Amino acid sequence: MNTTEADRYNRTLMAMHWLMLLLLAAVYLCIELRELYPKGSDPRNALKAWHFMLGLCVWLLVIIRLVIRWRSVIPPVKPSPPVWQSMVSKLVHMMLYLFMLGMPIVGLLVVNYEGHAVSFFGLELPVLVAENSHMAETLEDWHETAGEAAYWLIGLHAAAALMHHYVFKDNTLKRMMPW
Repeated sequence: MNTTEADRYNRTLMAMHWLMLLLLAAVYLCIELRELYPKGSDPRNALKAWHFMLGLCVWLLVIIRLVIRWRSVIPPVKPSPPVWQSMVSKLVHMMLYLFMLGMPIVGLLVVNYEGHAVSFFGLELPVLVAENSHMAETLEDWHETAGEAAYWLIGLHAAAALMHHYVFKDNTLKRMMPW
């Protein structure tokens, strides 16, 4: 099946998709690698700071991405999938967007409830809430649980794209590929 420009997402959305994949991988990598270092050490603190900053970058980019997506023509899947597949796809995409919007906000609130400001590439963001260790612990548990669940959600998204390409043989994956 030949793919034309009309059969693909616009280049900006493609670039945002793959950039956000790299950013999310970096966010996860930072928080996982911090475990290699003792608490309070400079490398651990640096990895946590990068986790915060990159997470906020995801938040900013997903807002921009949603605006661009709402203003763009979304190429159809060819051949058209069954209704149930379209519904599951919309649900998974909605969950991914909620994850990318919600996780940075919850992470920021965790740090704020711990009584700290978040530095964003040298700019100290204002503390939005009063210190509350109980709320910090609760939100941190939510943040960690959602982060672990998102491994599965991201994996499901990638597996579905591959399944559409290799099993259903439609253009789902080709619509997002830059080549």
